[in-house]
Amino acid sequence: MPLEEFDWRLVRSFLAVLDAGSLMGAARRLRAQQPTLSRHVAELEAQLGVPLFERTGRGVTPTAAALAIAEAARRMQDGAGALLHALAAARDAERGTVRLTASRVAATWLLPPVLARLREAEPGIEVELVASDQLSNLLRREADIALRMVRPEQGSLVARRVAEVPLTAAAHQRYLARAGTPREAEDLLGHVLIGYDRDEAILQGFAAMGVPMTRRGFALRTDDQVAYGQLVAAGAGIGFVARYNLRHWPGVVPLLPQLRIPPLPCWLAVHREIHGNRLVRRVFDFLAEAVPAELAASGGGEAEGG
Repeated sequence: MPLEEFDWRLVRSFLAVLDAGSLMGAARRLRAQQPTLSRHVAELEAQLGVPLFERTGRGVTPTAAALAIAEAARRMQDGAGALLHALAAARDAERGTVRLTASRVAATWLLPPVLARLREAEPGIEVELVASDQLSNLLRREADIALRMVRPEQGSLVARRVAEVPLTAAAHQRYLARAGTPREAEDLLGHVLIGYDRDEAILQGFAAMGVPMTRRGFALRTDDQVAYGQLVAAGAGIGFVARYNLRHWPGVVPLLPQLRIPPLPCWLAVHREIHGNRLVRRVFDFLAEAVPAELAASGGGEAEGG
C-alpha cells in the first residue's frame, strides 16, 4: 500500500481495541460504532497480511504481530496528537480580539470602511473600537492599538507616522446660497463661523494667517468634534474640518484652497510590551496600509514616505 494512501483511522482503532481489550470497550472510548472498529481492524490486518487479535468470548487477545507494532503505533498516535496541538495553536494564532482606540471623529468617519476591509481580510480577528479623545488609553492598557492625530510622547509606546490629514474650511451649499461664498481669508470675518469652545487651535490658526480673531468671533462653539462636524453638515456656518469627512456630508464643499492650514499627522501607536504579539502586529500592519489608502480614496490624505 502506498504511504500516501495510509489511513490513520485504522491505527487509532487498533490502539483503542488493544488498550480496551474488546471491541465494545474501544467503541465506548472512541464514541464510535462497534462494527466500524471491527471493520478497521480487519482492514488493517488485510493490509499487513497478519492477524492482530484473537477473539476470546467477549474480548480479544493481541497476537505477537499486534504487540510488535504497538510501540510504533503509539509513536504515530503521539505524533498525531502533537500535530493536532500544533494545528490548534496555529489556528488560535489566527484568531483573537484586538482593541483599537481612536478619536471620536476618526472612529465615526475614517475607520468604519477600514475595519470593514479588515474583517474581510482577517475573519478570525475580532475588533473592539473605543471612540475616545483621551491619549492615555495605551498606558493604562485599556487598548492595544491607538490611532491618533498627535504624536505619542511616552517612551513605552512604539509609534509610526502613517499619513498626513489635510484640513479645509468647509460649508454646506445651503449656507453658501444664503450667505455667499468667501473668496479671501478676510471674508471669513463676515460669515457665521463655527469654532471651538475652550480649545484654542482655530484661534491660533487665524493668528498664524495674520487674521485677528477672538473667541467671540465664532457664533457657534463646541469642543465635541463629532458635534462640530454635524454643525457644518447641517449648514449652520463655516467650519474647519478634516477633508476626508466631506464625502460623508452631502452638500458640504471645501472653501478657500489658498489657506495654508497645516495638516494633522496621523500616528499609529502600540504599547512596546505587546508590539511583538502576532495578532496585534497583523492589525497594526493592516491599519498602517489601509488608513493612508482610505484617506487617499477620500481625497483627504497623503501617506508618509518612510
